[in-house]
Amino acid sequence: MWEAFGLDGGTEAVYLAMLTHPGSGVYDLASELDCAEDDVRNALDQLARLSLLRPSWEDPETLRPVRPDIAVNTLLAHQEADLVRRQAEIVENRAKAALFSADHARSIAAEAHTDIEELHGIDAIRDRLEFLTRRTTREVLSLMPDGAQTAANMEASRDLDAELLGRGVAVLTIYLDSVRNDGPTTAYAMWLSDLGGAVRTLPTLPIRMIVFDRELAVIPADPDNSSAGALLIRGQATVMALSAFFDQLWSGAQPLGTVARRDDHGLTGQERDLLRLLAQGDTDTIVARKLGVSPRTARRITADLMERLGARSRFQAGARATERGWLA
Repeated sequence: MWEAFGLDGGTEAVYLAMLTHPGSGVYDLASELDCAEDDVRNALDQLARLSLLRPSWEDPETLRPVRPDIAVNTLLAHQEADLVRRQAEIVENRAKAALFSADHARSIAAEAHTDIEELHGIDAIRDRLEFLTRRTTREVLSLMPDGAQTAANMEASRDLDAELLGRGVAVLTIYLDSVRNDGPTTAYAMWLSDLGGAVRTLPTLPIRMIVFDRELAVIPADPDNSSAGALLIRGQATVMALSAFFDQLWSGAQPLGTVARRDDHGLTGQERDLLRLLAQGDTDTIVARKLGVSPRTARRITADLMERLGARSRFQAGARATERGWLA
């Protein structure tokens, strides 16, 4: 019982022993409880701080325990006073947070006179994305060209995505086809779908992009290194163009959970885009990055397509696919 009031086991034992033997000194209590005298002294100091000991009327030099009913009321009074103090601190901290948020909003508004704002570093990018996410009211459109998502990225996005969908905001996301072979990313995408989000895939995506309410867009400053920095775009014409570009990609993307479609030549979208990349002379590393697969997987798919086309080289495979109309 006494632990609920902040008394540890040793202090409680000393208090109960003093109730049973009111005149006991430090030596007697230590012997009774089979503990060190220093432990008894520390317990007595704590009991005194909590006002659970008081001087004896007969001998003011001797401390006696207060009755349990008085002790309980005293401890409750301490807790109530602490609660009042903590509530006052919370009110004060809320006021400070409100002032800080207002200052931050004003600083962001002051930057809003430019059509493009540069964001430097992952922390700055994530902070701004969180801010934009929480003020979004209608929809978020995302292109995710990085293939399988890292556990850290998915964990960082989970609460924000849940909060968006909980407010009825439409969340439309396009991943690469390659995520269909990655269990954690597929599970995350299906979780999004279960909450009301919409997820589709394409063989390749040109750039990482997030559009908020078709009013603001965030894209990498360097498409080959999304962690280096980002651009926050406010220009109406540019954002409208990026939104229309997303709509075009969305209309041709395949809903996650459906079987990959093959065209009249028996090609999946991933195979068709790989042939296009071969035809333009991209290396295995670049092909793998654009498809969001490992170089080994890219080489395996390339070898299979070369065999189907009877080609002796990667470039010849792309050329023959073009001649046969496979890439029309």
